[in-house]
Amino acid sequence: MDNDSSMKSNLITRAGKEALQKELDWLWKVKRPQVTQAVSEAAALGDRSENAEYKEGKRELRSIDRRLRFLTKRLETVKVVDYSPEQEGKCFFGAWVEIENEDGDVLQCRIVGSDEIDVSKGHITIDSPMAKALIGRQVDDEVVVKTPGGDKVWIILNIQYQAFDQG
Repeated sequence: MDNDSSMKSNLITRAGKEALQKELDWLWKVKRPQVTQAVSEAAALGDRSENAEYKEGKRELRSIDRRLRFLTKRLETVKVVDYSPEQEGKCFFGAWVEIENEDGDVLQCRIVGSDEIDVSKGHITIDSPMAKALIGRQVDDEVVVKTPGGDKVWIILNIQYQAFDQG
């Protein structure tokens, strides 16, 4: 999943990169030292072969170290895309887009990098069929999105570069 970065773009919003850096810092400065301390305390109890706390702690440390390696490599390869006034009126990376389908269903989504996908916030990846259909388009354009269930037609109602609920 996380290992094949060639299949996903390296674009990220500034907030997305800051979130990855914050996670890296927290894992390195807070979580890993806590788990290391717990493993040390469990090891001091004696026989490690039957020590569930020790084994679980070591397993958690390996998981943390994998995530630390991934985040370190990912932060070296991501490219922050900041808003530019030239983007106004067209749909590009970082845009909040409001679209409506033929049934009158309205959807609001933001085009972000693969590290920032969050369906609950309406964040979709730049690599998705929806985002690919929207890129470069403008308000009132009709876009066709290829889906497993067939082509879906959407009309762009609004494009902005800040969240709809923020103004």
